[in-house]
Order: sequence, then C-alpha cells, then structure tokens
Amino acid sequence: MRYTKYLYTVLGVALLVSCSDINDITTQGHDLSADQVAETNRVNPERLKASVTGLYQIAALPGKVSDTDADAGIMTYMLSADCNGPDMTSTAAGYNWYSPSSNYSDHLSSTTINAVGYNTCYNQIEAANTILRQIDESTATATQKHYIGNARFCRAFDYLLLATRYQLNYQVDKTALCVPLVTEKTADVYNNKRATVEEVYNQIISDLTSAIELLQGYQRPDKRYANVAVANGLLARTYLAMGEYAKAAEYAQKAIDATDAQPASISDVSKPTFCDASKENNWMWGILLTVDDISSQSIAPMSSQLSSFPGYGYTGAGACYKDINVLLYNKIPSTDVRKEWWVGPSKTNSHLNGLTWEEAGVTLKGNEIITGSLESKQPFRVYTNVKFGMKGGLGSPNNNNDSPLMRVEEMYLIKAEGLAMSGNLAAGKQVLEDFVKTYRDPSYSVTATTAAAFQNEVWFQRRVELWGEGFSMYDLLRLQKPLVRFHAGKETNVVTRYRFNMPANDPYYAYRFTQKERDNNKGIVDNTTGKEPVSGQNGDLRDGVTD
Repeated sequence: MRYTKYLYTVLGVALLVSCSDINDITTQGHDLSADQVAETNRVNPERLKASVTGLYQIAALPGKVSDTDADAGIMTYMLSADCNGPDMTSTAAGYNWYSPSSNYSDHLSSTTINAVGYNTCYNQIEAANTILRQIDESTATATQKHYIGNARFCRAFDYLLLATRYQLNYQVDKTALCVPLVTEKTADVYNNKRATVEEVYNQIISDLTSAIELLQGYQRPDKRYANVAVANGLLARTYLAMGEYAKAAEYAQKAIDATDAQPASISDVSKPTFCDASKENNWMWGILLTVDDISSQSIAPMSSQLSSFPGYGYTGAGACYKDINVLLYNKIPSTDVRKEWWVGPSKTNSHLNGLTWEEAGVTLKGNEIITGSLESKQPFRVYTNVKFGMKGGLGSPNNNNDSPLMRVEEMYLIKAEGLAMSGNLAAGKQVLEDFVKTYRDPSYSVTATTAAAFQNEVWFQRRVELWGEGFSMYDLLRLQKPLVRFHAGKETNVVTRYRFNMPANDPYYAYRFTQKERDNNKGIVDNTTGKEPVSGQNGDLRDGVTD
C-alpha cells in the first residue's frame, strides 16, 4: 500500500500524543521577546515587513501551538466550529481528530482543539500588538500605515472568532462576560478580566474602521493578506452578528464594490474545487500553503482532514470523511449544482465524471473514485463531500490545499439578509434570487413572504453554500437557533455518539477557558453553566429549515 501502512503508524502515534495533558503544550509564536522584536524592527525596516508576513503565518501554519495533528492553525477553529454545528457529521472512529468537536467534549478546558483555537487567536493578537507598539501612526509612512492596517484587521478577526466561541451572541446579552481584551496598551495579561461582549465588539469595530482607512491604496502581495475589500467584508460579518442589519448590507456592498472577486459560476463549482486561491477568482481572502509550509506537520492541514481526495490523509486512509447531514441534503433541490457537492444515495456523482485519480500506475475515472479499489483511501460513504478538491490533483499526497476565509458569495448573502431584515424585504429577495439563479440553481425563486421566513431561507442558502468553511456555529448563535442534528424516528446519518439536539442559547455552547489560561490569568472567571449533551436528547426540536 503506497501510503496507508505508513499513515496508520503515524495515526497511532498521533492519538497517543493527543491524550497528553494540555499543560504540556507550549504556545509558540515568537523566538524573540516582544521588546527584542520591536528593537530589531526599528533598526531594520525589512524585519517589520517580515513581521507582517509572520502575522499571517501564525494563523496559517500547522503545528504552531501543538505538535498533534489536531493543530491546523486557524483552520482547526473553523473545522471544529462546523463539527459543532448541525450540518457536518463524520465517523466516530479513533482516527477522527475532530470527534471531540462533534460530541462537544472539545468545550472542556483540557482538550487540544480548545487550546489550538484559543492560543492561535491570542498568538496572532500578540503578533499584531507587537507591530502596533513599534509604529507611531502620527508619523507613519504610507507603507507603515498598511502594516498597521493589517495588524488591526487580524486582531479584529481573532476577536470575532473568540467572541463566538466563549460567549453567546451579542443580541442575547451584550453585557455578558466574553474574553480578555489584550491590546498594545495592555499592562498586565496575568490579571486581565474578561471584557463584556459589547466591549469586545466595540474593539472589533474600532479596529476594522481604522483598518479600512489605513489600507486605502494597499496592493497586497497575495490573498493571504487583508485589503480594503476584505476589511469591509469582515465589518459586514461583524454587523450581521450584532443584528445591525442595515450596516451589514452597507458594508457587504462596499466589499463587493472594492473587490475584483466574482462569484464562481455553475461550471466553476461543477467539480471538486475550493482548494487553490491562485485559480479561484471568487476568493477574497484565505489561508495559502506551500508544500514546504506543511513539511513538519504534513497530515494536519485541511487537505487531510476535510477534502475527500488526499493520497495521504485522514479522510481517505482512515475513512474520516466529512459528510453532510441528510436533513440538509434532502432540502437541496435536484436542479441546484450544489446537490452534487456530496455523494448521493446511489453512490454516484456527476462532478467526478471525466476526472482521474492516479495511483501506482492505475488510473481510475469519474465515479470509480467513489467505490474503486485504491491503495490510499477507503470507499466513500453516502453523503460524503466532494466539494473540496486537491491543489495537486485528486490523489495528491501533498496536503497543501489553500482554504477560503472569505468568498465574495458570502457578501451577497449578507447583503440580501441585511436588506430584508432592515425593512427592505423586496430588495433582499431580489439580491438572493439573482445570486442563486445566476450562480447555483437556474430554477430558483424566493417564496418567503415575511422577513423572518426570508431570514430562514438565507440561512438555508448559507448552510449549503458555506458548508465546511467555518460558519456553522457563527450562524446558529447569531440567529439564536436550536442545534438540530436529527428528527426522532426519522432517517439519520449521524452516528449515535453525535446524535443529539440542543435548544437555542444553551449555555453549554460557550466553551470553557483553557486550563493554561485559567492557570496563568488570575482575572479569568470561567464559563460553568450548561451540561454536556447526551446522545438522543431533544429529538423533537426543529430549526425552521430542515423541518
């Protein structure tokens, strides 16, 4: 077997490591102290430029917090958020690193996934603060202002992620305790109390408003960096979370106007894709990886964990495919191109027709890839995703896929919801209908007659369009919806261990703080309410979309 024997050896070792005490994991973000970095940058401007590059690498590179294969950088956060949600399921096999997210044990303080998400965000925040400490904005050059803009953008991005993990939504209780705020002016991180949800969102808005101004005229090197369009897009995403719908629509339109990204066509998404920023013109911002970037942690990235086509990875060799919940799949019309982003009940898929998987001199074509005999993969299950391809081609052993963090399609969905929920239902319906009919389903028409029904329709479109891109819990919390993974007595493909529903605003949605943060920061008062879900609970709950 070409890769499988070696992979299973690695998998076995990795599982032993994953059980280690989380206190043994050392955060890694800098080899120099913040003061040393600042002085070096002052003397050598090229070092400052490198600091901005490093700012993004902290979030992108695997293995920066933990040496386990649960550490894919910021993508660990995104994939765990989807596994927390209603629409992604998988096997409960031992090689599934994201099983703790599916059964909610990752909410505990001692888990690796919790630490990776928390520490990656705060490592990037500290890298941003280091840049901000050493540049006087009042005397900064145009280039230095662009560096400040990138730093403030990244800090805002991290706080938006943290706010949706360690507390419920802004609209539930903006006075509730959220996460500690650490800025370039913070004096004591070891006794730093949790800020309120409102204070965290105020910081996000302040940073993004500043970033939009500072990034004017910035020509970024590639899509891993922010620009004006991306900053406007993140501000639109923030206002949507806050329920500030008119502002969400406004900034979504500003993002659309400022970007050169265009929605992917029906033809573009009629094959496995969403893996190569250099070839996909709908991406506004993303994680970009090279083979060298992953050399020391080659099966942690999303190519191994989310794509169903790696020649060397957890999904194929370990059969840890990420599948769509049948409840959502059954709601997708047969005329919608996205129906084929997953393997259907007949175990066929038109998006694989004409494609090949090359291995050991044998070329399999099209639907043979689903069930064909391959050295490096197990057969696909019904509802396995084929949305995410491989940058190096199907069956590539190189897990250096890029990952989208913002696509222009999201902006159209934000604009549609924002317009409708701020009083212009007709305009919102028109935006949504034009988008879906043009780019996904020519037979589509909006049937909702109220703003509430239309919001559910947009939520359905987001659940299908953005599946696997990290938005599941963001939407569930901001819409104050119940988690619905199964209907009692009905067909389900959710394994027993993950088969539970939870009511809207259940306090257990909020993660516990990591043990390391609780040990080091005496100002932390932890989340303690709510109970870990139990298999089979709340089978009568419904969410208004998959009913």
